Amino acid sequence: MFIKVQGNQFIKNKQPYHFIGTNFWYGAHLAAKQSGDRIRLLKELDTLKEHGITNLRIMAGSEGANHSPYNIPVSMQPELGIYNETILEGLDFLITEMHKRDMHAVLCLSNFWYWSGGMSQYLSWVTGEAIPYPNNTNDWEKYMRFTAEFYTNEAAISAYTSHVETIVTRINSITNIPYFDDPTIMSWELANEPYAIQNQIEYLKWIEVSSAHIKQWAPNQLVTIGGEGNTPFPWFTNNNCLSDYSFESFDYITIHVWIQNWEWYNPNNHDKTYKAALKKAKSYINEHLAIASTYNKPLVLEEFGISRDDLDYTKQSSVNHRNTYFKDVFDVLLENINSNTGFVGCNFWSWGGFGNVHTPGEVSNNNMEFIGDPAHEPQGWYSVFESDQSTLQLIKTYNSKLKALNNRDI
Repeated sequence: MFIKVQGNQFIKNKQPYHFIGTNFWYGAHLAAKQSGDRIRLLKELDTLKEHGITNLRIMAGSEGANHSPYNIPVSMQPELGIYNETILEGLDFLITEMHKRDMHAVLCLSNFWYWSGGMSQYLSWVTGEAIPYPNNTNDWEKYMRFTAEFYTNEAAISAYTSHVETIVTRINSITNIPYFDDPTIMSWELANEPYAIQNQIEYLKWIEVSSAHIKQWAPNQLVTIGGEGNTPFPWFTNNNCLSDYSFESFDYITIHVWIQNWEWYNPNNHDKTYKAALKKAKSYINEHLAIASTYNKPLVLEEFGISRDDLDYTKQSSVNHRNTYFKDVFDVLLENINSNTGFVGCNFWSWGGFGNVHTPGEVSNNNMEFIGDPAHEPQGWYSVFESDQSTLQLIKTYNSKLKALNNRDI
């Protein structure tokens, strides 16, 4: 049975569907026969399932030559329009194994950020311009303005649309089920964290047209943007949730909350900064709940995270502050579910599982081993590992509470 939307709720098998899931962005790449590790993948899925973590947000696209800077090492689309079939078969394998465990996938089709290629790679392919990687210059604005030109470039958009059709209409090589006919796939996301920046009109046109295409190809599955929401700096990003979600193809609204990245929280001064940061996070959720209520659509907090204690990047370090933050977010979710506000689920960032941190606190340029932190970010920053048992038990406890709430007929 496909997950459906009824008013501001998700419905699965005629019952409410609420979840605490995770971001497992590298799942298809870990599932690849040659470049991945299927034995580890199965261990990861079993561990996630054991703790009630059954909603997984996964990248369904990676672009650029293998071992491109700060990118996934082996790409799904190493050249424009040319695919690495082993990565596609990895996605097939992942979806098949998720189905066996009654899990659901949120498949993200592209990326505003360069750690999986995405929009900047499409733009580079069609224009011949080099991607201005901000890790090299610390000029993030230059990178963002470069990538936002994607919305104005017909050839880049055409390449993106071709990829979307390739994935959405793909027939699973293991099950022979078309992706658009597979209830394991809950939803499709246009991209990870797309910003409009200087091209808001073209951005709105892109999300309108792209979402309509996906709805046409996959009418039984849900569609959303995959973005942060309004962001704390809408005057720069020109993202406006109210206008962005005004198109009928969208089924639910996503937001991301980053208390450290947005400079609300200092992990080296937890006691003095956490309370105010949590207040801002709650306010951000409520701001977007009001928008979701306007459209009578569900809201999902699909990215949130916090560093290990005292910004320690090693796998063995403590996670007391993370557990505090996660519990506070889960309590907000539970309160909203009980009040039927439309805040129905969350996915923490990000699953590190059985992976190891090879360069703690440093970017890896290319992941030496898949963990929750993409190659362009300090390794060990936000990853939740299988060894973080206190965090996993907390998640398991709250997922048990959600399961009880889910077992109610609508």
